[in-house]
Amino acid sequence: MSDKAEPNPYTVRPADAGGTDPELRAVEAELATRWPENKLEPSLVRIEALMDILGQPQRSYPSIHITGTNGKTSTARMVEQLLGAFELRTGRYTSPHVESVTERISLDGAPITPEKFVETYRDVEPYVRMVDAAQPIAMSFFEVLTGMAYAAFADAPVDVAVVEVGMGGTWDATNVIDAQVAVITPIGLDHTDKLGETTGEIAVEKSGIVKPGALAVVAQQKLDAAEQILRRAVEVDATVAREGMEFGVLRREVAVGGQLVTLRGLGGHEYQDLFLPLHGDHQAQNAALALAAVEAFFGIGQGGGEHLDEEKVRQALFGVSSPGRLEVVRRSPTVILDAAHNPHGAQAAAAAIGEAFGFTKLVGVIATSGDKDVTGLLEVFEPILAEVVITQNSTHRAMPVDRLAALAVEVFGEDRVQVEPRLDDAIDAAVTLAEEEDLGGAGVLVTGSVITVGEARLLFGRK
Repeated sequence: MSDKAEPNPYTVRPADAGGTDPELRAVEAELATRWPENKLEPSLVRIEALMDILGQPQRSYPSIHITGTNGKTSTARMVEQLLGAFELRTGRYTSPHVESVTERISLDGAPITPEKFVETYRDVEPYVRMVDAAQPIAMSFFEVLTGMAYAAFADAPVDVAVVEVGMGGTWDATNVIDAQVAVITPIGLDHTDKLGETTGEIAVEKSGIVKPGALAVVAQQKLDAAEQILRRAVEVDATVAREGMEFGVLRREVAVGGQLVTLRGLGGHEYQDLFLPLHGDHQAQNAALALAAVEAFFGIGQGGGEHLDEEKVRQALFGVSSPGRLEVVRRSPTVILDAAHNPHGAQAAAAAIGEAFGFTKLVGVIATSGDKDVTGLLEVFEPILAEVVITQNSTHRAMPVDRLAALAVEVFGEDRVQVEPRLDDAIDAAVTLAEEEDLGGAGVLVTGSVITVGEARLLFGRK
């Protein structure tokens, strides 16, 4: 197979996945002329300059800042749900988006409208141009969106912002906030060319979001990562709450449509048998992190008996959703979408599938970005996938289908690999392979990239 694939003709992912709004398309076209998210110049100079010109909008509300390798978006959505249950107006900034760029900036749990997105861009665009003119490097796509989010939250106004780091932490554009609560989800190996080659090196960058006097809510980590996080906390006189010590998951059991979890909060209270409509141990862990973060935000610490209203916590977690994270979009055969894009995420997805679904045969549809540990991801999925259909999503970052197929053959063997350049054809082929299972109980897993999952969601008519 050659390294150069034919251009992918499949273009279901529009510039405006929410419709045909010409003004939104025009804004997206302007944003697309800037450096993309995978091209970085590590510096806060540009975003700090924009914040100065705009009057420091990010300091007009308190914030909860979330970093880590996987689980950031799910944790952010849970934090948002919990805060909303206590009648706080929330702003949430997450990335990347699954379908439409408007998803990245949410108010009260819903993406801002295309009209509001355009209005916010037009409001800040003159000031962005001023920063561009004064700096040797123009503001990037992500930096501009971050400035828009902070401005939109101030304009709303919100009571609290829930902010997900784009990449790393120390020099990430989001790190101009002074968050009183920092959340660090499990750290694995991803973006090693930019963040470091060990989890310890990566933790140095990610722990940069922990500010002086803050409380850091930290998931269980590998030893080298934990050491770096604790070192950062000591340097800035921050308090650390560790999963498995100050808070955590006490019990969990599989339930129809999700799981029942019992969580211990920062005050020692046990929140009993909460239904979480998401699958996998990793999502229970995310729920524990989110609950601890919200408790910390409300000032609940290690004093005995302090806790949040349990019924509000129960209602909040019951209403959680996380599109593209083990999301079932079809039955007979069951089709699951999961945005795993690195080995760490693939391990969590594979474990959750084995626990929550009794598949007799599982067929994978895989399309990845070209800058990931694709072989590592394929090796994790190999034991649970009977066959794979290799395809390609529609972005310029996609790994060419021939190159991905060559890697898949090395891992799965030629007899277990089929190639379909178009995602819609790949899903159809996988469904056909799954339906060949005479005993029933077969399924399809679409994975490898957030973009791939977003395009698949459009095909299945998900909103």
